[in-house]
Amino acid sequence: MKEIQMHEVALLINDVRRASATGAVFERRNPLTGASVTRAAAATVADVDAACRAADAAFSGWAETGPNVRRTYLLAASERLAAKADAFVEAMKAETGATESWARFNVRLAADMLREAAALTTQVTGDTIPSDKPGCLAMAIRRPAGVCVGIAPWNAPVILGARAIATALACGNSVILKSSEICPLTHALIGEALTEAGFPAGVVNILSNAPEDAADIVNALIDHPAVRRINFTGSTRVGRLIAERAGRRLKPVLLELGGKAPLLVLKDADLDEAVKAAAFGAFFNQGQICMSTERIIVEESVADAFVERFAAKAASLIAGDPNAGTAPLGSVIGRETVSTVTALMEDAIGKGARLVAGAAPEGLLIDAMVLDHVTADMRIYSEESFGPIVAIIRAKDMDDAVRIANDSDYGLSASVFSRDISTAMSVAGRIDSGICHINGPTVHDEAQMPFGGVKASGFGRFGGQAGIAEFTDLRWMTIETRAGHYPI
Repeated sequence: MKEIQMHEVALLINDVRRASATGAVFERRNPLTGASVTRAAAATVADVDAACRAADAAFSGWAETGPNVRRTYLLAASERLAAKADAFVEAMKAETGATESWARFNVRLAADMLREAAALTTQVTGDTIPSDKPGCLAMAIRRPAGVCVGIAPWNAPVILGARAIATALACGNSVILKSSEICPLTHALIGEALTEAGFPAGVVNILSNAPEDAADIVNALIDHPAVRRINFTGSTRVGRLIAERAGRRLKPVLLELGGKAPLLVLKDADLDEAVKAAAFGAFFNQGQICMSTERIIVEESVADAFVERFAAKAASLIAGDPNAGTAPLGSVIGRETVSTVTALMEDAIGKGARLVAGAAPEGLLIDAMVLDHVTADMRIYSEESFGPIVAIIRAKDMDDAVRIANDSDYGLSASVFSRDISTAMSVAGRIDSGICHINGPTVHDEAQMPFGGVKASGFGRFGGQAGIAEFTDLRWMTIETRAGHYPI
Protein backbone atom coordinates (compact mmCIF):
# COMPACT_ATOMS: atom_id res chain seq x y z
CA MET A 1 0.00 0.00 0.00
CA LYS A 2 1.52 3.29 -1.08
CA GLU A 3 2.39 5.84 1.61
CA ILE A 4 3.84 9.31 1.28
CA GLN A 5 7.10 9.94 3.08
CA MET A 6 7.14 11.25 6.63
CA HIS A 7 6.89 15.04 6.56
CA GLU A 8 8.11 17.45 9.21
CA VAL A 9 5.85 20.46 9.87
CA ALA A 10 7.06 23.57 11.69
CA LEU A 11 5.17 26.54 13.08
CA LEU A 12 5.08 29.65 10.90
CA ILE A 13 5.53 32.76 13.03
CA ASN A 14 6.68 36.13 11.70
CA ASP A 15 7.71 34.53 8.39
CA VAL A 16 10.02 32.09 10.16
CA ARG A 17 9.52 28.32 10.29
CA ARG A 18 10.38 27.25 13.79
CA ALA A 19 9.94 24.53 16.37
CA SER A 20 7.60 24.97 19.30
CA ALA A 21 8.91 26.75 22.36
CA THR A 22 9.52 23.42 24.09
CA GLY A 23 10.51 21.45 21.00
CA ALA A 24 7.43 19.24 21.46
CA VAL A 25 5.99 17.45 18.42
CA PHE A 26 3.06 15.17 17.67
CA GLU A 27 2.44 12.64 14.91
CA ARG A 28 -0.49 12.22 12.54
CA ARG A 29 -1.08 8.68 11.35
CA ASN A 30 -2.74 7.44 8.17
CA PRO A 31 -6.30 6.43 9.13
CA LEU A 32 -6.18 3.25 7.03
CA THR A 33 -2.70 1.90 7.76
CA GLY A 34 -1.79 3.54 11.05
CA ALA A 35 1.58 4.55 9.62
CA SER A 36 3.03 7.88 10.77
CA VAL A 37 2.82 10.39 7.92
CA THR A 38 3.35 13.78 9.59
CA ARG A 39 5.45 14.93 12.53
CA ALA A 40 4.36 18.44 13.45
CA ALA A 41 5.43 21.06 15.94
CA ALA A 42 3.12 21.11 18.98
CA ALA A 43 2.52 24.77 19.79
CA THR A 44 2.48 26.00 23.38
CA VAL A 45 0.79 29.00 24.96
CA ALA A 46 4.13 30.80 24.58
CA ASP A 47 3.99 30.14 20.82
CA VAL A 48 0.46 31.55 20.74
CA ASP A 49 1.73 34.72 22.36
CA ALA A 50 4.59 34.95 19.85
CA ALA A 51 2.25 34.52 16.88
CA CYS A 52 -0.23 37.07 18.24
CA ARG A 53 2.53 39.60 18.89
CA ALA A 54 3.94 39.08 15.39
CA ALA A 55 0.51 39.49 13.80
CA ASP A 56 -0.21 42.57 15.90
CA ALA A 57 3.11 44.19 14.96
CA ALA A 58 2.46 43.50 11.27
CA PHE A 59 -1.14 44.69 11.30
CA SER A 60 -0.74 48.45 10.97
CA GLY A 61 1.61 48.22 7.99
CA TRP A 62 -0.57 45.68 6.20
CA ALA A 63 -3.75 47.67 6.94
CA GLU A 64 -2.19 50.73 5.30
CA THR A 65 -1.28 48.95 2.05
CA GLY A 66 -3.38 49.87 -0.95
CA PRO A 67 -6.02 47.49 -2.28
CA ASN A 68 -4.07 46.72 -5.44
CA VAL A 69 -1.04 45.71 -3.38
CA ARG A 70 -3.15 43.31 -1.32
CA ARG A 71 -4.75 42.03 -4.51
CA THR A 72 -1.33 41.26 -6.00
CA TYR A 73 -0.33 39.19 -2.97
CA LEU A 74 -3.61 37.27 -2.93
CA LEU A 75 -3.47 36.50 -6.64
CA ALA A 76 0.08 35.25 -6.23
CA ALA A 77 -1.06 33.08 -3.32
CA SER A 78 -3.84 31.61 -5.47
CA GLU A 79 -1.34 30.68 -8.17
CA ARG A 80 1.10 29.17 -5.69
CA LEU A 81 -1.62 27.17 -3.98
CA ALA A 82 -2.93 25.80 -7.29
CA ALA A 83 0.62 24.83 -8.26
CA LYS A 84 0.82 22.62 -5.15
CA ALA A 85 -2.18 20.49 -6.20
CA ASP A 86 -0.20 17.25 -6.34
CA ALA A 87 1.28 17.86 -2.89
CA PHE A 88 -2.17 18.59 -1.48
CA VAL A 89 -3.54 15.39 -3.01
CA GLU A 90 -0.85 13.26 -1.40
CA ALA A 91 -1.19 15.04 1.94
CA MET A 92 -4.98 14.66 2.07
CA LYS A 93 -4.83 10.99 1.07
CA ALA A 94 -2.29 10.31 3.80
CA GLU A 95 -3.76 12.40 6.61
CA THR A 96 -7.52 12.13 6.04
CA GLY A 97 -8.08 9.18 3.68
CA ALA A 98 -9.54 11.48 1.02
CA THR A 99 -9.96 10.54 -2.62
CA GLU A 100 -7.99 12.36 -5.30
CA SER A 101 -11.16 13.89 -6.74
CA TRP A 102 -12.09 15.42 -3.40
CA ALA A 103 -8.57 16.72 -2.84
CA ARG A 104 -8.37 18.34 -6.27
CA PHE A 105 -11.81 19.90 -5.78
CA ASN A 106 -10.47 21.35 -2.52
CA VAL A 107 -7.51 22.92 -4.28
CA ARG A 108 -9.62 24.40 -7.09
CA LEU A 109 -12.14 26.00 -4.76
CA ALA A 110 -9.48 27.24 -2.34
CA ALA A 111 -7.64 28.91 -5.23
CA ASP A 112 -10.96 30.49 -6.26
CA MET A 113 -11.42 31.79 -2.72
CA LEU A 114 -8.07 33.51 -2.80
CA ARG A 115 -8.90 35.02 -6.19
CA GLU A 116 -12.28 36.16 -4.92
CA ALA A 117 -10.56 37.72 -1.91
CA ALA A 118 -8.24 39.54 -4.30
CA ALA A 119 -11.30 40.97 -6.06
CA LEU A 120 -12.74 42.14 -2.74
CA THR A 121 -9.86 44.46 -1.88
CA THR A 122 -11.47 47.37 -3.78
CA GLN A 123 -14.93 46.56 -2.42
CA VAL A 124 -14.20 47.46 1.20
CA THR A 125 -16.28 50.59 0.78
CA GLY A 126 -18.38 52.97 2.88
CA ASP A 127 -21.22 55.46 2.56
CA THR A 128 -22.00 59.09 3.04
CA ILE A 129 -25.04 59.62 5.26
CA PRO A 130 -27.23 62.75 5.30
CA SER A 131 -26.72 64.67 8.55
CA ASP A 132 -29.29 66.95 10.23
CA LYS A 133 -26.44 69.23 11.28
CA PRO A 134 -25.74 71.98 8.70
CA GLY A 135 -22.26 71.74 7.21
CA CYS A 136 -21.59 68.27 8.62
CA LEU A 137 -20.34 65.64 6.19
CA ALA A 138 -21.09 62.24 7.75
CA MET A 139 -19.55 58.99 6.58
CA ALA A 140 -19.67 55.30 7.44
CA ILE A 141 -16.21 53.81 6.83
CA ARG A 142 -15.10 50.19 7.03
CA ARG A 143 -11.66 49.58 8.44
CA PRO A 144 -9.78 46.36 9.19
CA ALA A 145 -10.53 44.86 12.58
CA GLY A 146 -7.00 43.75 13.56
CA VAL A 147 -5.59 40.31 14.23
CA CYS A 148 -8.00 37.62 13.02
CA VAL A 149 -7.81 33.98 14.12
CA GLY A 150 -9.12 31.27 11.80
CA ILE A 151 -9.69 27.76 13.20
CA ALA A 152 -10.06 25.25 10.36
CA PRO A 153 -11.17 21.59 10.34
CA TRP A 154 -9.88 18.50 8.56
CA ASN A 155 -12.78 17.45 6.35
CA ALA A 156 -12.37 20.04 3.57
CA PRO A 157 -8.95 21.23 4.73
CA VAL A 158 -7.75 23.29 1.79
CA ILE A 159 -11.10 25.00 1.17
CA LEU A 160 -11.79 25.75 4.80
CA GLY A 161 -8.19 26.60 5.66
CA ALA A 162 -8.02 29.18 2.86
CA ARG A 163 -11.51 30.49 3.67
CA ALA A 164 -10.54 31.07 7.29
CA ILE A 165 -7.99 33.73 6.31
CA ALA A 166 -8.58 34.90 2.72
CA THR A 167 -11.21 37.63 3.22
CA ALA A 168 -9.58 38.75 6.45
CA LEU A 169 -6.35 39.39 4.52
CA ALA A 170 -8.21 41.17 1.73
CA CYS A 171 -9.71 43.57 4.26
CA GLY A 172 -6.26 44.49 5.64
CA ASN A 173 -6.11 42.23 8.69
CA SER A 174 -3.18 40.10 9.80
CA VAL A 175 -4.08 36.47 10.46
CA ILE A 176 -3.30 33.35 12.47
CA LEU A 177 -4.49 30.01 11.11
CA LYS A 178 -4.81 27.33 13.76
CA SER A 179 -4.47 24.15 11.78
CA SER A 180 -6.30 20.93 12.50
CA GLU A 181 -4.34 18.37 14.47
CA ILE A 182 -5.70 15.79 12.01
CA CYS A 183 -4.13 17.40 8.93
CA PRO A 184 -1.18 19.63 9.95
CA LEU A 185 0.71 18.95 6.71
CA THR A 186 -2.25 19.90 4.52
CA HIS A 187 -2.72 23.18 6.37
CA ALA A 188 1.02 23.85 6.40
CA LEU A 189 0.96 23.71 2.59
CA ILE A 190 -1.44 26.66 2.63
CA GLY A 191 1.11 28.55 4.69
CA GLU A 192 3.81 27.61 2.19
CA ALA A 193 1.75 29.01 -0.67
CA LEU A 194 1.20 32.32 1.11
CA THR A 195 4.83 32.55 2.14
CA GLU A 196 5.93 31.99 -1.44
CA ALA A 197 3.51 34.73 -2.51
CA GLY A 198 5.64 37.15 -0.48
CA PHE A 199 3.28 38.40 2.23
CA PRO A 200 5.15 40.68 4.66
CA ALA A 201 6.52 39.09 7.83
CA GLY A 202 3.89 38.57 10.51
CA VAL A 203 0.87 39.04 8.26
CA VAL A 204 0.30 35.26 7.94
CA ASN A 205 1.04 32.90 10.82
CA ILE A 206 0.24 29.17 11.15
CA LEU A 207 0.06 27.22 14.42
CA SER A 208 -0.24 23.44 14.78
CA ASN A 209 -0.96 21.75 18.07
CA ALA A 210 -1.09 18.31 19.64
CA PRO A 211 -4.65 16.99 20.07
CA GLU A 212 -4.43 17.02 23.85
CA ASP A 213 -3.42 20.71 23.79
CA ALA A 214 -6.24 21.92 21.52
CA ALA A 215 -8.39 23.52 24.24
CA ASP A 216 -5.45 25.38 25.80
CA ILE A 217 -4.25 26.69 22.44
CA VAL A 218 -7.70 27.84 21.31
CA ASN A 219 -8.42 29.47 24.67
CA ALA A 220 -5.09 31.30 24.59
CA LEU A 221 -5.85 32.61 21.10
CA ILE A 222 -9.31 33.82 22.11
CA ASP A 223 -7.99 35.42 25.29
CA HIS A 224 -5.00 37.21 23.75
CA PRO A 225 -5.58 41.00 23.81
CA ALA A 226 -4.22 41.42 20.27
CA VAL A 227 -6.91 39.16 18.77
CA ARG A 228 -10.00 41.02 17.52
CA ARG A 229 -11.90 38.39 15.49
CA ILE A 230 -12.29 34.61 15.63
CA ASN A 231 -13.81 32.36 12.99
CA PHE A 232 -14.37 28.66 13.48
CA THR A 233 -15.62 25.86 11.26
CA GLY A 234 -16.37 22.61 13.02
CA SER A 235 -18.76 20.93 15.41
CA THR A 236 -21.63 22.70 17.13
CA ARG A 237 -20.35 21.48 20.50
CA VAL A 238 -16.96 23.14 20.10
CA GLY A 239 -18.51 26.19 18.41
CA ARG A 240 -20.60 26.84 21.50
CA LEU A 241 -17.51 26.69 23.71
CA ILE A 242 -15.66 29.15 21.47
CA ALA A 243 -18.63 31.53 21.32
CA GLU A 244 -19.07 31.45 25.10
CA ARG A 245 -15.42 32.22 25.79
CA ALA A 246 -15.23 34.92 23.12
CA GLY A 247 -18.48 36.42 24.39
CA ARG A 248 -17.00 36.92 27.84
CA ARG A 249 -14.33 39.04 26.14
CA LEU A 250 -16.81 40.76 23.79
CA LYS A 251 -14.97 39.46 20.73
CA PRO A 252 -17.06 38.83 17.60
CA VAL A 253 -17.04 35.28 16.24
CA LEU A 254 -18.05 33.80 12.90
CA LEU A 255 -19.24 30.20 13.29
CA GLU A 256 -19.97 27.59 10.61
CA LEU A 257 -21.02 24.48 12.48
CA GLY A 258 -22.82 21.18 12.06
CA GLY A 259 -25.65 20.30 9.71
CA LYS A 260 -28.43 17.81 9.04
CA ALA A 261 -29.20 18.92 5.51
CA PRO A 262 -32.61 17.92 4.11
CA LEU A 263 -33.23 17.21 0.43
CA LEU A 264 -36.94 17.37 -0.37
CA VAL A 265 -38.29 15.33 -3.27
CA LEU A 266 -41.76 16.62 -4.15
CA LYS A 267 -44.25 14.49 -6.05
CA ASP A 268 -43.60 16.23 -9.38
CA ALA A 269 -39.78 16.05 -9.12
CA ASP A 270 -37.53 14.69 -11.84
CA LEU A 271 -36.58 11.56 -9.93
CA ASP A 272 -33.48 10.79 -11.97
CA GLU A 273 -32.07 14.26 -11.25
CA ALA A 274 -33.02 13.98 -7.60
CA VAL A 275 -31.26 10.61 -7.34
CA LYS A 276 -28.03 11.97 -8.83
CA ALA A 277 -28.00 15.05 -6.59
CA ALA A 278 -28.92 13.10 -3.46
CA ALA A 279 -26.17 10.52 -4.04
CA PHE A 280 -23.57 13.22 -4.60
CA GLY A 281 -24.75 15.22 -1.60
CA ALA A 282 -24.94 12.23 0.73
CA PHE A 283 -21.76 10.39 -0.18
CA PHE A 284 -19.15 12.75 -1.66
CA ASN A 285 -16.14 12.69 0.67
CA GLN A 286 -17.81 9.78 2.47
CA GLY A 287 -20.54 12.11 3.77
CA GLN A 288 -17.99 14.10 5.78
CA ILE A 289 -19.09 17.57 4.63
CA CYS A 290 -21.06 20.06 6.72
CA MET A 291 -23.56 20.37 3.83
CA SER A 292 -23.89 16.61 3.28
CA THR A 293 -27.41 15.40 2.56
CA GLU A 294 -28.34 13.64 5.80
CA ARG A 295 -32.12 13.47 5.31
CA ILE A 296 -33.93 12.69 2.05
CA ILE A 297 -37.57 13.66 2.58
CA VAL A 298 -39.79 12.18 -0.14
CA GLU A 299 -43.49 12.64 -0.71
CA GLU A 300 -45.15 9.26 -0.18
CA SER A 301 -46.71 9.12 -3.65
CA VAL A 302 -43.29 8.87 -5.33
CA ALA A 303 -41.30 7.32 -2.49
CA ASP A 304 -41.21 3.73 -3.75
CA ALA A 305 -40.03 4.79 -7.22
CA PHE A 306 -37.38 7.11 -5.76
CA VAL A 307 -36.06 4.55 -3.28
CA GLU A 308 -35.71 1.87 -5.95
CA ARG A 309 -33.60 4.16 -8.14
CA PHE A 310 -31.64 5.68 -5.28
CA ALA A 311 -30.77 2.31 -3.74
CA ALA A 312 -29.45 1.11 -7.09
CA LYS A 313 -27.27 4.22 -7.40
CA ALA A 314 -25.98 3.89 -3.83
CA ALA A 315 -25.06 0.24 -4.41
CA SER A 316 -22.50 1.39 -6.99
CA LEU A 317 -20.77 3.71 -4.51
CA ILE A 318 -18.19 1.47 -2.88
CA ALA A 319 -15.21 2.50 -0.76
CA GLY A 320 -11.60 1.67 -1.49
CA ASP A 321 -8.02 2.64 -0.68
CA PRO A 322 -7.65 6.22 -1.97
CA ASN A 323 -4.08 5.47 -3.03
CA ALA A 324 -5.38 2.87 -5.47
CA GLY A 325 -7.83 5.39 -6.93
CA THR A 326 -10.25 2.71 -8.16
CA ALA A 327 -13.29 3.42 -5.95
CA PRO A 328 -15.60 6.46 -5.74
CA LEU A 329 -15.39 6.59 -1.94
CA GLY A 330 -12.31 6.66 0.27
CA SER A 331 -11.70 6.13 3.96
CA VAL A 332 -13.65 7.72 6.78
CA ILE A 333 -11.53 9.66 9.22
CA GLY A 334 -11.41 7.15 12.06
CA ARG A 335 -12.97 4.47 14.25
CA GLU A 336 -15.25 7.02 15.92
CA THR A 337 -17.08 7.50 12.61
CA VAL A 338 -17.43 3.73 12.21
CA SER A 339 -18.91 3.49 15.69
CA THR A 340 -21.31 6.35 15.07
CA VAL A 341 -22.54 5.00 11.74
CA THR A 342 -22.95 1.50 13.17
CA ALA A 343 -24.89 2.73 16.20
CA LEU A 344 -27.21 4.87 14.07
CA MET A 345 -27.85 1.96 11.71
CA GLU A 346 -28.55 -0.55 14.47
CA ASP A 347 -30.85 1.84 16.32
CA ALA A 348 -32.85 2.60 13.16
CA ILE A 349 -33.19 -1.05 12.08
CA GLY A 350 -34.21 -2.01 15.59
CA LYS A 351 -37.04 0.50 15.38
CA GLY A 352 -38.32 -0.55 11.96
CA ALA A 353 -36.11 1.09 9.31
CA ARG A 354 -34.89 -0.94 6.33
CA LEU A 355 -31.28 -0.95 5.09
CA VAL A 356 -31.79 -0.84 1.31
CA ALA A 357 -28.13 -0.29 0.33
CA GLY A 358 -24.82 -1.02 2.01
CA ALA A 359 -23.97 -3.21 4.97
CA ALA A 360 -22.78 -2.96 8.53
CA PRO A 361 -19.27 -1.39 8.55
CA GLU A 362 -16.31 -3.64 9.25
CA GLY A 363 -13.56 -1.04 8.96
CA LEU A 364 -12.81 2.48 7.75
CA LEU A 365 -13.80 1.65 4.17
CA ILE A 366 -17.59 1.99 4.32
CA ASP A 367 -19.76 1.56 1.22
CA ALA A 368 -22.72 3.91 0.78
CA MET A 369 -25.52 3.06 3.22
CA VAL A 370 -29.21 3.95 2.80
CA LEU A 371 -31.92 3.57 5.44
CA ASP A 372 -35.57 3.74 4.33
CA HIS A 373 -38.67 4.29 6.48
CA VAL A 374 -36.80 6.41 9.03
CA THR A 375 -39.05 7.94 11.68
CA ALA A 376 -38.69 10.62 14.33
CA ASP A 377 -38.00 8.17 17.17
CA MET A 378 -34.78 6.97 15.50
CA ARG A 379 -31.46 8.61 16.36
CA ILE A 380 -30.50 9.10 12.72
CA TYR A 381 -33.56 11.30 12.25
CA SER A 382 -31.97 14.08 14.32
CA GLU A 383 -28.30 13.25 14.99
CA GLU A 384 -25.59 14.31 12.55
CA SER A 385 -23.84 11.19 11.21
CA PHE A 386 -20.96 12.84 9.36
CA GLY A 387 -20.47 9.57 7.51
CA PRO A 388 -21.61 7.66 4.40
CA ILE A 389 -25.13 6.89 5.62
CA VAL A 390 -28.36 8.68 4.72
CA ALA A 391 -31.93 8.52 6.04
CA ILE A 392 -35.00 8.43 3.79
CA ILE A 393 -38.07 9.88 5.49
CA ARG A 394 -41.45 9.54 3.84
CA ALA A 395 -43.72 12.59 4.02
CA LYS A 396 -47.50 12.57 3.61
CA ASP A 397 -47.48 15.67 1.39
CA MET A 398 -45.59 18.88 0.67
CA ASP A 399 -46.53 20.58 3.95
CA ASP A 400 -45.45 17.52 5.89
CA ALA A 401 -42.13 17.54 4.01
CA VAL A 402 -41.52 21.14 5.09
CA ARG A 403 -42.43 20.29 8.67
CA ILE A 404 -39.94 17.41 8.70
CA ALA A 405 -37.23 19.56 7.11
CA ASN A 406 -37.60 22.14 9.89
CA ASP A 407 -37.80 19.51 12.63
CA SER A 408 -34.08 19.85 13.34
CA ASP A 409 -31.74 21.83 15.54
CA TYR A 410 -29.60 22.52 12.46
CA GLY A 411 -30.07 24.89 9.54
CA LEU A 412 -27.13 25.06 7.16
CA SER A 413 -28.00 23.76 3.68
CA ALA A 414 -31.18 22.39 2.11
CA SER A 415 -32.49 21.38 -1.30
CA VAL A 416 -35.89 21.12 -2.99
CA PHE A 417 -36.65 19.09 -6.11
CA SER A 418 -39.74 19.98 -8.15
CA ARG A 419 -40.54 20.67 -11.80
CA ASP A 420 -42.71 23.59 -10.66
CA ILE A 421 -40.21 26.35 -9.85
CA SER A 422 -42.87 28.57 -8.30
CA THR A 423 -43.84 25.80 -5.88
CA ALA A 424 -40.19 24.99 -5.18
CA MET A 425 -39.45 28.65 -4.40
CA SER A 426 -42.40 28.76 -2.02
CA VAL A 427 -41.22 25.62 -0.25
CA ALA A 428 -37.62 26.88 -0.10
CA GLY A 429 -38.85 30.07 1.53
CA ARG A 430 -40.43 28.05 4.34
CA ILE A 431 -37.30 26.04 5.18
CA ASP A 432 -35.10 27.27 8.05
CA SER A 433 -31.61 27.22 6.55
CA GLY A 434 -28.87 29.64 5.60
CA ILE A 435 -28.60 28.03 2.16
CA CYS A 436 -31.20 26.40 -0.09
CA HIS A 437 -30.86 25.02 -3.63
CA ILE A 438 -33.65 24.20 -6.04
CA ASN A 439 -33.11 21.14 -8.22
CA GLY A 440 -29.49 20.91 -7.08
CA PRO A 441 -27.56 19.12 -4.33
CA THR A 442 -27.17 20.34 -0.77
CA VAL A 443 -23.39 20.27 -1.31
CA HIS A 444 -22.62 23.41 -3.30
CA ASP A 445 -20.08 26.12 -2.52
CA GLU A 446 -18.74 29.09 -4.47
CA ALA A 447 -16.20 31.61 -3.29
CA GLN A 448 -18.39 34.68 -3.88
CA MET A 449 -21.54 33.38 -2.16
CA PRO A 450 -22.72 34.23 1.40
CA PHE A 451 -22.06 30.94 3.17
CA GLY A 452 -23.40 30.13 6.61
CA GLY A 453 -26.29 28.77 8.62
CA VAL A 454 -28.93 29.42 11.22
CA LYS A 455 -29.93 27.75 14.49
CA ALA A 456 -27.29 25.24 15.68
CA SER A 457 -25.43 25.54 12.36
CA GLY A 458 -23.92 28.82 13.49
CA PHE A 459 -24.09 32.47 12.53
CA GLY A 460 -22.29 34.98 10.34
CA ARG A 461 -21.35 34.54 6.70
CA PHE A 462 -18.20 33.76 4.76
CA GLY A 463 -17.87 34.91 1.16
CA GLY A 464 -18.28 38.05 -0.94
CA GLN A 465 -19.60 41.30 0.51
CA ALA A 466 -21.05 39.41 3.47
CA GLY A 467 -17.53 38.32 4.42
CA ILE A 468 -16.27 41.90 4.35
CA ALA A 469 -18.75 42.82 7.06
CA GLU A 470 -17.42 40.01 9.27
CA PHE A 471 -13.77 41.11 9.11
CA THR A 472 -14.10 44.89 9.37
CA ASP A 473 -15.37 47.47 11.85
CA LEU A 474 -17.89 50.04 10.66
CA ARG A 475 -16.90 53.48 11.85
CA TRP A 476 -18.91 56.72 11.82
CA MET A 477 -16.80 59.77 10.90
CA THR A 478 -17.70 63.40 10.34
CA ILE A 479 -16.11 66.50 8.85
CA GLU A 480 -17.39 69.92 9.91
CA THR A 481 -17.37 72.41 7.00
CA ARG A 482 -18.83 75.42 8.86
CA ALA A 483 -18.03 77.34 12.02
CA GLY A 484 -19.47 75.63 15.09
CA HIS A 485 -22.45 76.93 17.11
CA TYR A 486 -22.91 75.35 20.55
CA PRO A 487 -25.40 75.93 23.40
CA ILE A 488 -22.66 76.53 25.97
